[in-house]
Amino acid sequence: MANDKSVLLVTIGDGDGLYEEGREAVRKLSDGEPVEQLATITFSNAEQLGDVFNERTYTLLQVIRDERPGSIRETARLVGRDVKNVHQELTALEALGIVRFDDDGQSKRPVFPYDDLVISPFANDNGGTTAAAP
Repeated sequence: MANDKSVLLVTIGDGDGLYEEGREAVRKLSDGEPVEQLATITFSNAEQLGDVFNERTYTLLQVIRDERPGSIRETARLVGRDVKNVHQELTALEALGIVRFDDDGQSKRPVFPYDDLVISPFANDNGGTTAAAP
């Protein structure tokens, strides 16, 4: 049985390495090896990555994963922030594919749809990897 662990990989670069990752996944599948479901977001520079993945974002993702709030309003309450600001930040994260919203009655419930988050700014540089689980 294949490994269904879904991982969000966040990196910096032009995305050239994604072709090789795809080739490796095809090779593993051909050999009957498990392949993790891998979603990738690539930023063009460290400043963009830092603008999106900061302490506020990490706290939001951690609360969404651990507390499973039923709405944006509840999420804002749990992180002690203004509902409007949390809504704007979650909407931006949704546009990037980092979170999704599930309709829960009249509320939008934020969901972090991955099992793990890996931030690897040097992935396209053959450098180290920094893992972060929200």
